[in-house]
Amino acid sequence: MSNASLPPFTAEGLLPVGDYALTFTELRRSHLVTGAGNLSSTWDTPWRETLTDNLETMAEQLWAVGITRIFVDGSFVEDKDHPGGIDGYFECDLAELASGRLVAALNALDPYQVWTWDGRQRRSSPASVKKQLPMWHQYRVELYPHAPGLMSGIADEFGNDLEFPAAFRKSRQHRAKGIILLEKGQAL
Repeated sequence: MSNASLPPFTAEGLLPVGDYALTFTELRRSHLVTGAGNLSSTWDTPWRETLTDNLETMAEQLWAVGITRIFVDGSFVEDKDHPGGIDGYFECDLAELASGRLVAALNALDPYQVWTWDGRQRRSSPASVKKQLPMWHQYRVELYPHAPGLMSGIADEFGNDLEFPAAFRKSRQHRAKGIILLEKGQAL
């Protein structure tokens, strides 16, 4: 996908509905990082570049253990000058997740061993109103596992718990929006 294929934000500051496949090279060149076409003088390109670097570190770990579908969402893919971080999810095998093998394999690759979704591991931060997972404290990225039937803990406007694919394609105001599908780029 070329950057020309990534549409500008809607009037509500969201990506138009759709899944937009980008490599990290394309992501770095996109308006999500550069702010191209954005009229804001406070668009924080250096911060967005740092978040992208951190996301790439985590995506490479996921790819290394065989995860192929990683989706990026949150305020990073919205018209927000300085997002608090990056949210996303990845598709995985429920048995690998439930057995602990996936977490063990990921933590074997990560020098900080941040891969956990255990709520007891969440800690407070002055940079956030809620307690965050270790991965957020280290990378400012939170990537959640998804397998069919696994609920996200995020409710729709009617209070129904959603799976990640549905939950991450809605804004906090329950507006439909687009999402980024990370593609593994060619090795240089």
